This record gives sequence, structure tokens and C-alpha cells, in this order.
Amino acid sequence: MPAWLESLRIYGRPRLLAVLFMGFSSGLPLPLTFGTLSFWLAETGVSLTAIGLFAMIGTAYSLKFLWSPVIDRLGLPLITAAFGRRRGWALTLQVLLALAILWLGQTDPRVDPWTTALAAFVVAFLSASQDIVIDAFRIELLEAEEQGAGAAATQWGYRFGMLASSAGALYAAEFGGWGFAFALMAALMAVGMATVLLAPEPAAPADVAAPLPGAGAAAKAMAWIRTAVIGPFAEFTTRPSWIAILVFIVLYKFGDALAGVMANAFYVATGFTRVEVASISKVFGVVATLAGVGAGGIIVARLGHYRALFVCGLFQAFSNLMYVAQALAGHDVWLLTATIGIENFAGGMGSAAFVAYLSGLCNVAFTATQYALLSSLATVGRTNLSAWGGWLAELLGWPAFFAATTLAALPGLVMVVWLMRRIAGPAGPRGAALAFDD
Repeated sequence: MPAWLESLRIYGRPRLLAVLFMGFSSGLPLPLTFGTLSFWLAETGVSLTAIGLFAMIGTAYSLKFLWSPVIDRLGLPLITAAFGRRRGWALTLQVLLALAILWLGQTDPRVDPWTTALAAFVVAFLSASQDIVIDAFRIELLEAEEQGAGAAATQWGYRFGMLASSAGALYAAEFGGWGFAFALMAALMAVGMATVLLAPEPAAPADVAAPLPGAGAAAKAMAWIRTAVIGPFAEFTTRPSWIAILVFIVLYKFGDALAGVMANAFYVATGFTRVEVASISKVFGVVATLAGVGAGGIIVARLGHYRALFVCGLFQAFSNLMYVAQALAGHDVWLLTATIGIENFAGGMGSAAFVAYLSGLCNVAFTATQYALLSSLATVGRTNLSAWGGWLAELLGWPAFFAATTLAALPGLVMVVWLMRRIAGPAGPRGAALAFDD
């Protein structure tokens, strides 16, 4: 017991607490352009097809790798000099994000859905940009022995942020309407701002401060592009089966995302109230997810990355069948509790295995940009591919739709098996942790 208590003390370090609260700030905006927004749209009578297409707003999360080198390597005039490179970017994006969330809450999707879509896109773009700087901030702020605990702290903070803007937003909307709910979420961005102001500025890598080679602005610009933009992607293409790895990253969470994008619309159609959804889906569901994350971490440690991806992915895929039973049963609160508990626990398992895999793929020389690339690809299934979920639900009906989401998860599982057989050695620079027989 003393050894366990000693190991837990690391979470009380100020740097880890800063990472926890920055994770909260990172997770807060996501439901406001995804689950919470879809619930609001469903209540205002927007069609299922339109709700599904609104998921394409999250394309910013899929493309954030395109501008990640700018945030990773460049400073902001005056602001960087006052606050530092990481703190300056974080504070600027958080202030803009709070204003964008406030704007989103003042729109009316029933009267002018295009303005709502534009505001939601701005929130998603700023949120994706904040993720880039916070990921880099976390990696550079923590010591080597704190990185594992920092990943856990980030995951917990992220989930609590999502809880605040999902269940918290629904409770707030029940109390004061959607405008009040979004204004409250905008105010909660102050948590991240205060954390960044109190956290120390990480030391910049030596190559960032070093003068660029070449004579003239054009030569220096080309040198920067080669180092900051081309270098991280060129290094990744040297990996065995790198194209297959990228395809797998897109597909692994697709079935889970396809069900998730229409879940809130399904709750409304089935007659569940805001309070029921907030209490069961958003509160109990988050607890189940965090428990699943813990279980997934243990499975990774016991089975290795690829086998854990397969086992967790199998649970993740077939947990969607609980929604088929829910669609057939209708408004049954106890069945909804079981459905959400099982589905979120399985989703947490899959997320833990997936994040561990993505982290292992990153070369430590290009962590921020490569992680932005990989995590961007991971959102493609959640945004672009799953955007047609509303059309599919209207075409098939709810029971058949959720059965189809289970089938949609199978290609990712097939890719896991293929990669296990194909890659006999390390898949990334961090060694044999990604080997077939790990």
C-alpha cells in the first residue's frame, strides 16, 4: 500500500494539476459542435439528415495537422513576447473560443441554420487549434517520468470538460434556455485561461530559436517549411505499411462514431427528456467511459497494442447492438441505463487502446505535428464519414441503423488483424511495443 500511495503522489504535482485543467479546457468545446448541438437541433425540428450533415463541422479536427506547424513553430506578435510561445497561443485561442461559443448560443437554427452552422464551424476550428497547442504544452511542460501520468490527467480533464458541456449544458438549457447554456460554457473557458496564466512557459526546443539557414527571406521560408512541415510527414512515410496504418486510424472508431452522431436525435425521437438524457447519458455515461478507459489501459498492458486494439474493438463494435434493443423497446429508462453503460464502457476501452497506439507511433522529434496528423485522421470517421448517419437512419429506421453501425466497425477490426500479420517488427520509432507478438 505505501508503494501505491507513493506512486499516486505524482498526481498532486502542480504540473499535473495544470495538465488536468488544460484537458478540461480542451474537452469543453467538443460537445458544443457535436452531441449538445445535435440535441438542440433535434428539439428545434431540424431534419435528421441535416443533423447528420452538421457533423461535418468537425472537419476542422480532421484537418488540424495542416496548420499545426504554424502553431507549433511560430509566435504571435507582441503576445508571444508578453506571455511566451505556448502560453500566448493558448490564451489567444481560448479568448477567441469563448467569444465564438457565446456567439453560437445567440444564433437561432430554426430561423437561420446557416449562421448557426458558421458559428459552430468557428468554434470547431478554434477548438481544434487549441488542441494543437495544449498537446504541445503538455508534452513540453512535463518531465519524462511524468508523461504517463500526464496522459491520464489529460484524459480525465478532457472527459470532465465534455461532461460540463454535455450534461451541464442540458441542465443549464432546462433552467435558462440554450442561449444561457452556451453563455455559461463560454464563461467556463476561464478555467483554461487561468491555468495557462499560472503555468510556467515550457522551454522552447533549440531548433526553434536557432536562425534559419539560407540567405534571404525566400530561402529561410523554404528551410522552415522543410523542417517544420515536410520533415514530420516525410519521416512517417518511412514506416512499414504506413498507408495501411493511416487507413486503420480512420476506420477504427467509425462504427462507434456513426452511432454516436445520431444518439441524441435517437433519444429525442424515443421520448427521453433532457433530464433523463443528462443524468443517464451524460453523467452515468461519463463514469462508465472513465471506467472503460481504466480497463482498456490494463488490457494494453497485459496483451500489447494490437491484441488490445482487437479485443477492445470487438467489445466496442458489438456494444452498439444494445441500441438495437433500445430502439425495439422504446422509452425504457432502465434499459437506457444498461445501453449507455455498456456502450460507453466499451467505447472507453477502445479509446484507451487507440490513444496508446497513436502515442507509440509518434517520433519524439516530431511529436506535436505527428500527433496532430494522427489524431486528425482519427476524427475523419467521427465527422466526414459519420455525417451521413442521419440519412442512413431515415432510410433504415432506428433498429436497422444501429445494426449497421456494428457492421461499420468490422473493417477496422479486419485492419487490426492484417496489421498484426503484416508488421513483424516495430511500427514506429518507439520500438517493439507495436510488434505483432508484443
